[in-house]
Amino acid sequence: MDFLIPNQLNYPILSVLIFTPLAGAFVLFMIRNETVARIWTLLVSLAVFALSLPLYFNFDHSTTNYQFGEHFAWIPSYNINYTLGIDGISLLLVLLSTFLIPICVLASWKYIDKRVKEFHFCLLLMGSACVGIFSSLDFVLFYIFWEAMLIPMYLLIAVWGGPEKVYASIKFFIYTMVGSVFLLVAMIALYLKVGTFSIPELMTHTYSFNFQFWVFLAFGIAFAIKVPMAPFHTWLPAAHVQAPTAGSVLLASVLLKMGTYGFLRFCLPITPNASIYFAPYILIISICSIVYGGYVALGQSDMKKLIAYSSVAHMGFVTLGIFLFNKYGLEGAILQMINHGITTGALFLCVGIIYERSHSRLIADNSGIAKIMPIYIGFFGFFCLSSMAFPGTNSFVGELLILLGVFTDHKLIGALSIPGVVLAAAYMLHLLQRISWGKKVKGHFTDMNIREVIYLTPLVIFVLWIGFSPGPFLNVMHASVGHLMEQLQNAGAITLVK
Repeated sequence: MDFLIPNQLNYPILSVLIFTPLAGAFVLFMIRNETVARIWTLLVSLAVFALSLPLYFNFDHSTTNYQFGEHFAWIPSYNINYTLGIDGISLLLVLLSTFLIPICVLASWKYIDKRVKEFHFCLLLMGSACVGIFSSLDFVLFYIFWEAMLIPMYLLIAVWGGPEKVYASIKFFIYTMVGSVFLLVAMIALYLKVGTFSIPELMTHTYSFNFQFWVFLAFGIAFAIKVPMAPFHTWLPAAHVQAPTAGSVLLASVLLKMGTYGFLRFCLPITPNASIYFAPYILIISICSIVYGGYVALGQSDMKKLIAYSSVAHMGFVTLGIFLFNKYGLEGAILQMINHGITTGALFLCVGIIYERSHSRLIADNSGIAKIMPIYIGFFGFFCLSSMAFPGTNSFVGELLILLGVFTDHKLIGALSIPGVVLAAAYMLHLLQRISWGKKVKGHFTDMNIREVIYLTPLVIFVLWIGFSPGPFLNVMHASVGHLMEQLQNAGAITLVK
C-alpha cells in the first residue's frame, strides 16, 4: 500500500491507543470500590495520553502518506480491512482526544455520585472510539467507531443528565442516527462503484459529477448534523444543557469535530468537483451559522446554552475555512478545530465548577462573585478572552488564518463574517461582566480547590502556547494540507494559493 508508511515504532501504537481504554473500561466492572474505580480510570486515561505522545515526536512532517500504519485483512471476501494510520489532519485530533479524557475524569471526581463505574466506563469507551474515528483508513472501520461514539454519549446524557435529560438524549439520538443513515448510504454507493472500502483508495478514483453530487449530498447531511450547521443545530443546545460536565466537554471538544473532519477526509478528496459546486452554498450557511449563533448566544440567560450557541458560531468559522480551498483557510480551520476543543471545553469545565456550588446554570444565580472567587474569575475570564479570539490566545491565530483565507478569495463573504467576530466579543464580555460584577447573589460560594486548578492549568498552557507559538501545531499539517489542495487541483477544482 503506497499510501501507508509502516509503523515507525516497534509496537502497534494506534491499536494500543484504541484497545487500552477499552480493556480498562471492562476492568472497571471487577472493581467494587467507587474511589478505586475513579483512580483506575484516571490512571488508564493518563497512560493512554502518555502513550499517544510518541505520535507527535515521531511524526514525519515532510511526507503526505499516512503514518504509524497498521493493516491486515479483516473480511477479505468483501475487501474489508483493519487499516489504521494518521496524517497531519488527524494527528492533533487524536492527541486532543487522549488529552481531554483524564481532564474529564478529574472534573467529575465529586460531581458524579451514582453509577460511578458505569459513568467511567462510558468515558473510556468514548476515548477508544475517538482515536478509532480519527485513525481509521477503512470506511467500515470508520463507520463502526462513528456509531460506537453514539452509545456512550447517549448514556452520559440520558443517565447522568439534567431534569430534561430524556428529551435531550432522544433528540441527540434521532439526529445522530439520521446522519448515520446518510453516511451509510454514501459508503454503500462508493463500495458498489469501485469495490473497496479503503478510504485512501477511494480518493484515487475519478467519479462522474452526477455521482459526486449525490454522494456529497449524503456526506454533507451526515457531517452538517454533526458539526452542527444551521438548520441542523437544534439538538446541540438541548444536549449541552442537560449533559453532565464531562459530557458537554467531550461533545464540544471531540464530537463536533467528527463533522468537520468528515468534510476534510471524505468530501474534499473523494468528491472534489461536487465540493466546489456546493462551496458557495456552504459558505453562505457558514456565515448564517456564525451570525445566528452569535446573535442567539447574546440573548441567553443560561451559561451552558450561551456556550452551546457560541459553538455553532465558532464551528461556522471552521466550515467557512474548509470550503475556501486555500492554504490559509484549511490550516486555520484545522487549527481552529483544536482551539475550539480546548477553549470551549475549558468554558464548560468552568460552568461545571460554579454549578457544583450554586446548583444553577443561570447567569443571574451566579453573578457578582469576583470578590468571593477571584481565582475562578481569573480562569474564567482568561478562557472568555480566548473564546473571543483575543490576541495572544489560541483562537486568535486560527481565526486570523481563516479571515486571511476568506479575504484572499471572497471579500464579500469576509465582510459578512465580521459581525460574528464582534458578536463573540459582545456575548463573552457580557457573560464575564455579569458573572464577575453583576448583582451579588446570596449563597455559599467557595473559590476553586486544588483539583480544579490542576485540571484547568494544562488548558491555560495550551491556549498560550498556540497563541504565542503556533508553529509546532501548524508544521504537522503543512504537508497534508498541501496534498489535499493538490488533489483538488488535479480534479480541476482550484488554483493553488502560494
